[in-house]
Amino acid sequence: MNTIRVAVADDHPIVLAGIKALLQAAPDIALVGEATSGTAALDTICRASPDVAVIDISMPDLNGIDLARHLAERCPQVRILALTVHEDRAYIQPLLQTGARGYLLKRSAAEDLLRAVRAVAEGGIYLDPAVADKALPSASRLASEPGAGATLSPREDEVLRLTAQGFSNKEIAARLGVSVKTAETHKARAAEKLGLRTRADIVRHGASQGWLDELARR
Repeated sequence: MNTIRVAVADDHPIVLAGIKALLQAAPDIALVGEATSGTAALDTICRASPDVAVIDISMPDLNGIDLARHLAERCPQVRILALTVHEDRAYIQPLLQTGARGYLLKRSAAEDLLRAVRAVAEGGIYLDPAVADKALPSASRLASEPGAGATLSPREDEVLRLTAQGFSNKEIAARLGVSVKTAETHKARAAEKLGLRTRADIVRHGASQGWLDELARR
């Protein structure tokens, strides 16, 4: 099992403690740094060079959007996951434009933080279902893209759906009772049929199909 190295930044001590408790309970995650301000977070994250940095948006000294911009310049190898209360498009889109790989609402953290961290660590993108429509293109635009009318097999559809919802290849394989290689093959075939080149494309397709809404209702 590969250990995911994570650093956390949040200016609320109680919230920070809760995030740390969730992360430290996972055997595949190691907490390697923490900070309570944007400036301290920049120094801590660049020094620790974690796989994933979980950052709040509203922080003193340096807000999360500016922090993400600085991290993209100083330590671009670190993947950023925003964990915040903000659901407004004015926060979501600028944050994602910095290159951040995930956006999770704090009210979803208890259920989805570990899944989001793992998805981002694997190089994927994780968007909280409650804000996906504010970050992604409309379904009408997606419908006009190449491959929109392609037909998937039931298993290809199932694998692609779970991928869009943030599950890793290993998690999908376990849920479906198949090998990781088989899950990867189904995903690759589905993506090719639909003309989806990246995991971000798969998430956008999932949003247009209502798959992220399904995740929110679970």
